[in-house]
Amino acid sequence: MIIRVNESEMMQAAIIHSQSWKASHTGICSPEFIELHTPEHQRQYLENAVAKGAELYMLVDRGPVGIVSVNGSLIENLYVLPQEQNKGYGTQLLMFAVNKCNNTPSLWILNSNQGAKRLYERNGFCPTGNVVHHKDGLFELELAFKI
Repeated sequence: MIIRVNESEMMQAAIIHSQSWKASHTGICSPEFIELHTPEHQRQYLENAVAKGAELYMLVDRGPVGIVSVNGSLIENLYVLPQEQNKGYGTQLLMFAVNKCNNTPSLWILNSNQGAKRLYERNGFCPTGNVVHHKDGLFELELAFKI
């Protein structure tokens, strides 16, 4: 079941975000930067996203499993708990988010996140050619949904 996150679920969404973000960014970011992403920090991040118009959703299956947010046609914050990955939850959240978009769905991923890239491409997303460069050879790629 996918529910819209309200204030009472926000900390659980932040815990999912924190654990998943740390797992996906280990080896990319410094240990000091990784440790900044506590549940409290991620709660503030998610609350700010909602305040700016994002709709935040949580997938629950015997307990909270993953989150995703949609702002217009931009899909963000798709995170599944590390121990719950590769069970179809990411695909379920992604397709839910695609259906919530009000135009062509798009998203951004780090070039080093090959697992996410495979998930998105397997589900109809293609690179647009838009890139944002960061330091140390990292960059983000924009992907858009192609029917």
